[in-house]
Amino acid sequence: MELRKSRILFKLNSLGDVMDKIKAVDVKIFPYRRLKPQTTEKVLNGIMEFDGVLRVLVNGNSIPKVVTYGPAKGTPVNHGDRKVIGVKNENFELSVSVGELIITVNYDELESFLEKLDTLLKETLTMKYEVKTGIFTKTDITVSDYIKVGLGLEKGIDPAMIGLVDPNSKSSETINLIGD
Repeated sequence: MELRKSRILFKLNSLGDVMDKIKAVDVKIFPYRRLKPQTTEKVLNGIMEFDGVLRVLVNGNSIPKVVTYGPAKGTPVNHGDRKVIGVKNENFELSVSVGELIITVNYDELESFLEKLDTLLKETLTMKYEVKTGIFTKTDITVSDYIKVGLGLEKGIDPAMIGLVDPNSKSSETINLIGD
């Protein structure tokens, strides 16, 4: 078995007390083309069925609702990929053109996860893609995290979400909690 980088995540109870330390690793799926909303929905629903998934980060170029600058400022953007998709019985609007998925997986479940993921991607994706393991998300708390979470400017953010959102945006607009 090859050596993989991993990190420790902390599972907290509702009072913020540490319940468990979880050894975790990120799995990055990088398709060679942007994913359409229907494909993204199929892949995400498949991934959410696998054991060991701690969180999923969907990355890509932003698809704005309105033009934010220039002579057309304020005009609605009619982009075909900005659709509502359903993942694990939750609906949310896809606000990015999906270019990669980063899944944080419990290290103990990694081998099984990778086998199931390979099968899912072969069945779902028609283009070439890469799957890599390692650490692809921030592991240390940043100043922005201290300001947004530590000072309580945004309430109810799980510490496992630290570093997943743009410091200039509202977390409620960019983070969707799905499942348990």
